[in-house]
Order: sequence, then C-alpha cells, then structure tokens
Amino acid sequence: MIVNTYFSNVIQTMRNISLTTGDEMVDVLLRAYESERMIYLFGNGGSAALASHFACDLGKGAANGSERRLRVLSLTDNVPLMTAWANDARYEDIFAEQLINFVRPNDVAFAISGSGRSANVIKALKVAREAGALTLGLTGFEGGDMKDLCDLCLVVPSSNMQIIEDIHLSVTHAVFTALRAKICHKSAAIA
Repeated sequence: MIVNTYFSNVIQTMRNISLTTGDEMVDVLLRAYESERMIYLFGNGGSAALASHFACDLGKGAANGSERRLRVLSLTDNVPLMTAWANDARYEDIFAEQLINFVRPNDVAFAISGSGRSANVIKALKVAREAGALTLGLTGFEGGDMKDLCDLCLVVPSSNMQIIEDIHLSVTHAVFTALRAKICHKSAAIA
C-alpha cells in the first residue's frame, strides 16, 4: 500500500461516518458542562492515548479562558491504579472499578475502542449505565458489543485499525472545536 492509497481510504471511510452523531455528542457534552457533570474517558492502546488527549482538549482548551471549565477525567491516566486492579482482580476491571468510585446519574462515560469489543471498556459502560450516566462511544468495524451499550455511538465503518484511529482523532477534534465554539458563544451572550 502506498501512502496515497492509505489517505484515499481514509477519505472514503470519512464519507461513510455519521456526522450527525458527532453533533449530538457535542450537545451531550455541552449539557454536561452547563450542569457541571463529570465526563469520564477511557480506552486501550491508541484509544487510551486518545482518551488522554481528548481529556486535555476538553479540560484545558474548551474553556478558552472561561472561569468555568469542563469537569473531565481520563481513566487511562492513573497507571498505578490501573495496574493494581489488573493485578489484584482482572484487567477487565481497570475502568469499571474507577467508575464505581465516582460516576453519578447524568455524568458522561465516553468510551473509545477500535474494535468495540474490549472487555474492560464493555464492563465500564455497563457500570456507567447502571449508575444512570450517559454513555458515548467511538468505535470501528461494525461497532462490536459497545454499540448497544452507548446512548450515542459513532462507528467508523472500517476494518483497518489505523484508519479507525485516525478518524477517531479527527472526530474528537471536531467535537472539541464545536463544543468550544458553543461555550464561547454562550459566554459572550452572557457578558
């Protein structure tokens, strides 16, 4: 595969995703901001890195100088706690057990999994739903088990993990940019 072919495949796949779902995610995150609810992000591997990246964008960048900020936490960032749960219980518990300590009704659990089948992501989504949190997700392939556990799930219709991860990053940047614009617009209207 040459580089041009790869990017052609990314572009073609992007044409087949639901941008409406991205807009709906922006609205859910805006309501979380307005009601000061928590947003929890989690995933494995590249998706773990994206959870951290997205938490940074939301926690720092979305506020854009506003006094009020998004309450956001990436569950992938506490490595000692994750390894303790993995060692003393099971790896599939690393996110669910963290959520049990904190998640409340109307919080947002935002899962990222290229396959949609990661056991620890699935278990965390179940915990979030049981607590009454809203569940959002980014996944690929055909959505896996994750699709049915999310109130909103954007599925990248591809079996190429690199393309899925590239589009997930683009989606989070688009959601962040739209959310920041809405927050800034509301702040300007109040001032």
